[in-house]
Amino acid sequence: MHGNHEHSCTVCAAGVHERLPLGTIAAGGLLLLSGIYLEFVLKSYSYAQVLFLLVVLVSGREIISSGIRSALRLRLNINTLITIAAAGAFATGHGEEGAVVVYLFFIAELLEEYASQRARKSISELLALAPEKARVLRDGREELVHVHEVEVGEVVSVKPGERIPLDGVVVSGSSHVNQAPITGESTPVPKHAGMQVFAGTINQEGYLEIRVTKRSEESTLSKIAELVEQAQSRKTRIEAFVDRFARRYTPAVIISAALLAALPPLLLGEPFEKWLYRSLVLLVVACPCALAISTPVSMVSAITSAARNGVLIKGGNFIEALREAKVVVFDKTGTLTTGRIRVAEVVGVDASREEVLRIAGAVEQRSEHPIARAIVEAARALDNLPEVEEFTSLPGRGVEAVIEGRRYIAGSRAFFEELGIAVPEAAAELEARGMSVVLVGSEGRVLGVIGLRDEPRGNAKSTVEALHSSGLRVVMLTGDNRRSAEAIARELGIREFHAELLPQDKLRIVEELQAEGGVVMVGDGVNDAPALARADVGIAMGAAGSDMAIESSDIALMHDDISRITYLLELSRRTMSVVRQNVAASIAIKGSLAVLAFPGLVTLWIAVGVGDMGLSLAVILNALRIARLEAE
Repeated sequence: MHGNHEHSCTVCAAGVHERLPLGTIAAGGLLLLSGIYLEFVLKSYSYAQVLFLLVVLVSGREIISSGIRSALRLRLNINTLITIAAAGAFATGHGEEGAVVVYLFFIAELLEEYASQRARKSISELLALAPEKARVLRDGREELVHVHEVEVGEVVSVKPGERIPLDGVVVSGSSHVNQAPITGESTPVPKHAGMQVFAGTINQEGYLEIRVTKRSEESTLSKIAELVEQAQSRKTRIEAFVDRFARRYTPAVIISAALLAALPPLLLGEPFEKWLYRSLVLLVVACPCALAISTPVSMVSAITSAARNGVLIKGGNFIEALREAKVVVFDKTGTLTTGRIRVAEVVGVDASREEVLRIAGAVEQRSEHPIARAIVEAARALDNLPEVEEFTSLPGRGVEAVIEGRRYIAGSRAFFEELGIAVPEAAAELEARGMSVVLVGSEGRVLGVIGLRDEPRGNAKSTVEALHSSGLRVVMLTGDNRRSAEAIARELGIREFHAELLPQDKLRIVEELQAEGGVVMVGDGVNDAPALARADVGIAMGAAGSDMAIESSDIALMHDDISRITYLLELSRRTMSVVRQNVAASIAIKGSLAVLAFPGLVTLWIAVGVGDMGLSLAVILNALRIARLEAE
């Protein structure tokens, strides 16, 4: 059973890279230089032609075989153009130029492949971080086994400085873990019992025992690699256009070259050999290599750069869509805010603040409501919470209990008004500031008011400001009450928000906004699934370890870092700018050389060295610049 996993394991295969065939490059180059020396220095033309043919055989086997197969299927491609150009060069007595065309095109193809491998290399390096061995605790002792042999539910041990071998939950020990490979976080994250950890992350100073929750091939790390590989095969609109263009363009070039070779001799009595040579130059100049690779290599570079920064993009088409966005829509809870309710303020009315919190913490101890848990957590800072008797939960209203023979209640404004107890002004003041309010009372009077709120994320305001500065419209959607929504929106500088929404309402608003331009929706990937799916680009927050969040979104932020939104938009702008530069340069340079080919001002050497290999190299190097963009 485990043997099957090994064949498809991305972790085991991570370190395997094809290398540039330096031996073939060196052999071809040596033969080419020797042939040039024989022809131009020793004037041994016949022997030189043999060496030039050997250059073609060594470096052009795949190019020529692909070109011939394409011609036989009447699906002409770039290899067909090169094959025709090389054959024509030999036929017209320019064997050295035919050899140069094939040799330099061979190097251009290798450079393209190398660039793609280089861009993907970061994902392979990331996968290689996951150890192949794990120490499993079995029958009271440690066994060092291959990660494929570890079953879900088994416990593995990880010592300080070691990498965590599999996704799991800490059952014993505490430490700080460097999660940068998964989430892009720059600082180590504290981990203790009950917390999730990921394969490939680094345990820093403590000893951990981890219960495995996913097999090695199902880990978050493997899922990231799998989705990035899939993303690289998705074509953008520009790529699809270039592909369609190339299918029509290549036959048109061959027909144009044939006419250039035939018409001047037939109509003007010009030498056939001269115009045949110029038509071969046109064929090589017109090869759309650089144009064809300009977009894919840029997209691969951007997708892998994003993965290194804790952002999983599922295709280059989403990078393109981000560039066209006009509106960024945020869910509030868990996206703009932390999603964790905290006690923000305690107001004493007929008791001290400490007494109000102590009583509330005591009576709420047995409640499972999130607000109750937040109050209990705040009250734990006080020593010795009193014992509670006769606890009663009143769903939708509050709780009541007896403490030291006296009955206390804690609950909503509506609960107190129902009991006929006057609600103090302090409650309205806290509500006006966007807080949820819990009243604490006893014997027909209010002892105090507790204000709770879901705190905004630390970098939410700066992110909103950056989006506004970029000219984007920012909209907040939430199911919360209007007062709470208004307070958060005001604090973050969001001018437009919609409150008290159901999931179908969020979907409707996203559809309405799309009438005005591209919409990016940022949410948690679960509750906001319909709106995320409908938006032009759906971005899920904090997706590390969550298969549903990763799968329901177009882009997944592996960590709860909202500032990655501005990084994504900058990555999109830079990527599309590079794509436009590459496409424009390809068309301009090839167009100029094609015009110069007619009067014979361009040789085959220049056509392939500048118009093909040189331009392809320039396009590749320009695309690799994208990878240098780092999230702040």
